[in-house]
Amino acid sequence: MNRKSFLTKIGAASAVIAGFPYISVKGNSNSLTLEHLQEERSFGANEQINVALIGTGWMGQVNGVTAAKNKGVKIVAACDLYHSRLDRCRELFGEDIFTTNDYREILQRRDVDAVVISTTDHWHDVQAIDSLKAGKAVFLEKPMVQKVEQGHEVIRAEKDSGKVLQVGSQLTSDILYLKAQELVRAGEIGDLVLVEGNFDRYSAQGAWQYSIPPGVTAEEVSWDTYLKDLPYREFDPNQFFRWRNYQDFGTGASGDLFVHLLSAVHLVTDSHGPSSIIATGGLRYWRDGRDVPDVMLGMLDYDKTETHPAFNLALRVNFIDGSGGGVSIRFVGTQGEIVVDWTNVRLRKAELDDRPPVTIDNFSGETQEKFMAYYEANYPEPPPKVINPSEFIYRSPQGYDSRLSHFTNFFASIRDNKPVYQNGTVALRAAAPALLSNRSFHEKKIIRWDPVQMKVL
Repeated sequence: MNRKSFLTKIGAASAVIAGFPYISVKGNSNSLTLEHLQEERSFGANEQINVALIGTGWMGQVNGVTAAKNKGVKIVAACDLYHSRLDRCRELFGEDIFTTNDYREILQRRDVDAVVISTTDHWHDVQAIDSLKAGKAVFLEKPMVQKVEQGHEVIRAEKDSGKVLQVGSQLTSDILYLKAQELVRAGEIGDLVLVEGNFDRYSAQGAWQYSIPPGVTAEEVSWDTYLKDLPYREFDPNQFFRWRNYQDFGTGASGDLFVHLLSAVHLVTDSHGPSSIIATGGLRYWRDGRDVPDVMLGMLDYDKTETHPAFNLALRVNFIDGSGGGVSIRFVGTQGEIVVDWTNVRLRKAELDDRPPVTIDNFSGETQEKFMAYYEANYPEPPPKVINPSEFIYRSPQGYDSRLSHFTNFFASIRDNKPVYQNGTVALRAAAPALLSNRSFHEKKIIRWDPVQMKVL
């Protein structure tokens, strides 16, 4: 694609991204605020979407509160293995909601149109498949599955059921990353060569040391059910409340956070995924019994396709980042870079000199004179030209919530058949490289991956 004028782009009064949500830009100088345009619409009683929560820990409750912010959406049921969380759901969503510790009872209810699954990673595949087979639309927390091969089974259930499946990497609905996608497609940074993404933290909560109720027992958390098909072990509250620390229940730093970065990178670059994956890292600080690293680095190779040139991706998660932590993705091209963080898209431009450099000091005086005569004849001084801005910033509006956009997209898909931003196939293409980063780390080898067929080579 021919690169469009940078000045023309930044002077645009508005920009529309295909699909939902829509965005426009407004502002002046070299800084614009992205505007999130929502459809103003009311819904009748027959259009109400009744939602059940399966898994109501911290993330599950955040998802429930966010989902309920959408007009015409009501939380009618909740399932969790810990009774205190169900008590909290009644406080949040009303005493009349149905509660249970068996998700299958949720799926039998005719008043449930959609489920939001926010359980431990090792339960994702079974609960998603059962929900789709039961005729429910599914919002499934990331990563889509715990093991790569489970993803194909979920996709098969999605296709067979004809129901909406949205996986919960909300950056795929984020107006900042949609703007970055537009800029990359327009050639604003030239040809992409390198992407760097980091998701760093500096807190005990960020490192998954979640609170554990004092004196909690196996019976209070339905421990046997929680284990699923794992070999039996004595109750360990750490493995229930801090499950991300353990390979049996979670997917480590890469399954929790690489997957967000990969989802965003694939959206912006229109990519199906990498051809090879290698990861390293270690347990540097949070030695609390976990069997996953707290620092993880990934290096991924992306081959040239019809939608993007070949490029390299570097990923990092650090749970003991003494600088305080932060999240950003940097897209580097031959003519500039785009850096996206929580609230900004920063476009920086650079241009190589049209004339080759002159490095003749080591030549004799006579040779220098001959060279300069040749140089001036072949590379004349270019005419003066306007210097474009070297930096431009797009900002999200105050109070913008990409998670809310992701749920809005989910409900619009249910009502109006709008395409979801992260269906099963898109989700697996982000989840698989994250999960294979774990395999590479533990097996200390490079993993070869077919991003189109979604299989290990």
